[in-house]
Amino acid sequence: MSSRKRKIPAFSLYGESSSLAADMLHVEDIQSRSTRYRWEIEAHVHHGLHQVLWANSGPVELSLDGERQTCSGPVAVIIPPGVVHAFRFSAATDGYVLTFNPRAVLEGDVPATGEALQALFRAPGVLAFEPGSPATKRLAGLFADLAEEFVAPDAAGSPVPLWLARSIVWRLARQGARRNSAAGQSRAAQALYTRFLMLVEAHHREHWPIQRYADKLGLSTARLNRLTRAESGHSALELLQDRLAREACRRLTYVAAPIAVLAAELGFDDPAYFCRFFKRRIGKSPRAFRQSLA
Repeated sequence: MSSRKRKIPAFSLYGESSSLAADMLHVEDIQSRSTRYRWEIEAHVHHGLHQVLWANSGPVELSLDGERQTCSGPVAVIIPPGVVHAFRFSAATDGYVLTFNPRAVLEGDVPATGEALQALFRAPGVLAFEPGSPATKRLAGLFADLAEEFVAPDAAGSPVPLWLARSIVWRLARQGARRNSAAGQSRAAQALYTRFLMLVEAHHREHWPIQRYADKLGLSTARLNRLTRAESGHSALELLQDRLAREACRRLTYVAAPIAVLAAELGFDDPAYFCRFFKRRIGKSPRAFRQSLA
């Protein structure tokens, strides 16, 4: 069966119909669940839940919204809510999977945690770490401590798992920020760029003109384009169109609906214009793209 005709399942925890409470979190080692499925976790999605996969060592094959890559630990895989993802491990893969509702780590905490959460989960991705580095040892220790506290006899009602989860989110966000700074990104520019990406994420199907994005950020269109080119090498319009094209690819892959219906859902009044837009960005028509999936 082609993937576009297969409904992508939504889980709180892979393979389970039960849901996590709004203020709870869950952590488990990679092997405990993956061995039940011959080390292959098929494509699925989490609604309203954030997830971090931490691989201390061993190979990880992964797919995030259809983009595949292979890596080896130590790595952290960041999975925001709504991202279709899949994994393949081996018997040698060692690490943990942390799944949580954001309320679990935000409630009653200082704003720094919220900022870290927002920065870390603004997009899916992989953070690679240097084996044996201080940052790697700290994160590996935090995950190990969290897993131990999670199954402790007095875990019910204990604030320690939440503290450790907050520390993990904060450490990962700081690690990502350091890498951006090392690439020459100023904190102010990065914050503006992040706000632009968040606006694109919220409004790309509404087809806002670039001027409206610039107005929301208090910038001129010229300055917005300078910002996005400095941060990504692309203009604001290119980033906007790339996001719209990725959403189109996702829906063509996973939603078995006529192309005209998907075009309307993506904000295109004219299906023919959508087809031209898609072919210009992807290199093939929507119909040819679907046929290639089969």
